[in-house]
Amino acid sequence: MNIQQDVPLSQYSTMRLGSTAAYLAEIQTKNDLLEVVKFAESKYLPVIMIGDGSNIVWSDKPYPGLVLVNKIKGFEKFNKDDHIYIAVGAGENWDKVVERTVAEGLTGIECLSLIPGTTGATPVQNVGAYGQETSETLVNVEAYDCQQKQFVTILGEDCAFGYRTSRFKTNDKGRFFITSVTFRLKRANPMPPFYVAVADYLFEHKISEYSPRVLRDAVIAIRQSKMPDPSVVANNGSFFANPIVDKEDFDSLLASYPNLKYWQTDDGNYKLSAGWLVEQAGFKDVHDKETGMATWGNQALVLVNENAKSVNDLLKFKQKIVDKVSQMFGITLEQEPELID
Repeated sequence: MNIQQDVPLSQYSTMRLGSTAAYLAEIQTKNDLLEVVKFAESKYLPVIMIGDGSNIVWSDKPYPGLVLVNKIKGFEKFNKDDHIYIAVGAGENWDKVVERTVAEGLTGIECLSLIPGTTGATPVQNVGAYGQETSETLVNVEAYDCQQKQFVTILGEDCAFGYRTSRFKTNDKGRFFITSVTFRLKRANPMPPFYVAVADYLFEHKISEYSPRVLRDAVIAIRQSKMPDPSVVANNGSFFANPIVDKEDFDSLLASYPNLKYWQTDDGNYKLSAGWLVEQAGFKDVHDKETGMATWGNQALVLVNENAKSVNDLLKFKQKIVDKVSQMFGITLEQEPELID
């Protein structure tokens, strides 16, 4: 294994900010993982595993341990009952996985197209977009359990999935290093009703015959019209999660803001559009000279590093938005990308 020392972390986050890591190694196989874990244990180092860094904000302080960059590949397909299962290496590029399933006429994850990052990151955040979530098709996760010191298989129902969360992000954060994920898909055409933005796109383009390819193309077009490419523009995608409020708070907000953008959830609560809140707070297409940060012109949820010098600049700009939204609406926006301190 090539274990590097004093590695700049800005190249391992799509926001392109951060200090250095004491050690860093790229993991190609499960045996690689066992080897570097043993190395870290021998030096009493903390260990963290990452993918492409599209959902990571590093600290301005050096990371004192070992950063593992997941490059584990693999794509295996097998049939059972009326479904088709795919077992995917955690280091596989997620959008290429979606593209491959769509090319085979499989439905279930086509609306998760063009989401940056690796497959192993999708269960952690319970990645979702345009009406689909990882939890809906995930069968199991294979991972190295740092407590049991062995590889384990975790069923989807045991992942404690919630809105943009899972056990891997909360109670068991840092315990598991995900090596592969298995999904259950179906060879079929998706059926309406579709997510509002997708339905609007299909209507506007006079599309009435649906297939996984049609929905993928629609989602890609919508995302490209709103979101910058992180390989070109330094950003972490949507920086804030859509807040969820109960009916009492929702009714109060709606009375004051009749144009409030929202969706009702299955449990009777209301999910508010964080992008709408940020825009109303005056942060659409803002370029902040103090911090070198900005919000993307077509999507206020995206914070862009134009010429920030530090992670502190990013967090200072974030706080300006959070404070203004809180002042106007009484809602505290939650950051989606993980801050690794």
